[in-house]
Amino acid sequence: MAHTHDDHHHERPRDLTRNQDLVLSTLNQAHGPLSAYDILDRLRDDGLRAPLQVYRALDKLVEQGLAHRLESLNAFVCCADAGCHKARGNAAFAICSGCGRVDEFADEEVNTRLGDWAAQHGFALERTTIELRGRCADCQKG
Repeated sequence: MAHTHDDHHHERPRDLTRNQDLVLSTLNQAHGPLSAYDILDRLRDDGLRAPLQVYRALDKLVEQGLAHRLESLNAFVCCADAGCHKARGNAAFAICSGCGRVDEFADEEVNTRLGDWAAQHGFALERTTIELRGRCADCQKG
């Protein structure tokens, strides 16, 4: 499985706890989305023993815009560009069902339309995550 979160455009916050830093580093080094238990398995030698330790770190990383939860996979990836979503809270992901590749992107027109709908209906939009499932160009060729 591969994803396109290799080139992160954000700086690591200096106030990360040790566990948050370990979890973020693990996500950065991953070649695909990871579940909390996958992360825990990779960090047992670093002293993380309980799922709650990983979940707390993940919650904080998601809150800070450094990671995203992929709802359909119940897994996490690093944010490809934290500045892109931090202000708006919007993210979209194309998830390949063949190879597991995850491409993160944002679309201003979609963001505007969703924001307009929310405003018209008195809905206080906090965060938007869109997941597209299909097959990437490489998998379609194969």
